[in-house]
Amino acid sequence: MNILMLHGINHNMFGKRDPAQYGTTTLDEINASLAALGAELGVTVQAYQTNHEGAMCERIHQGYTDGVDAVLINAGAWTHYSYGIRDALAILTCPIVELHMSNIHAREPFRHVSVFAEIVKGQICGFGVNSYLLALRAAVAAVDAAKK
Repeated sequence: MNILMLHGINHNMFGKRDPAQYGTTTLDEINASLAALGAELGVTVQAYQTNHEGAMCERIHQGYTDGVDAVLINAGAWTHYSYGIRDALAILTCPIVELHMSNIHAREPFRHVSVFAEIVKGQICGFGVNSYLLALRAAVAAVDAAKK
């Protein structure tokens, strides 16, 4: 099973950016944790991060072409306004799990809305780095359930 992890805008700054909100774990450490859990679950996790919206759309298109089994996405601020990324995600035929380290529903009002909500399998937020691991488990379960 191949899972695509998409990290959005500013996530390359994890560990430095607003540690009170996002902690001190770096993106490389998050990716290593996902790879380790993936190995445990018998899946491969490919991670991708960009600060460029068009590049994110192109990577989603590549995921479709590659036939990934599921997509995890933490799009950061794009979650709340990028209809371009939403439309790219809508092309996918696999489960999509949206995730956020912080509880977006307990933050500024503009963060309460996800333009992806209608097309994702589900959303996990508020558990810090564990949101990534929970999302991976949810994606694997969704793929397994679809096979039955």
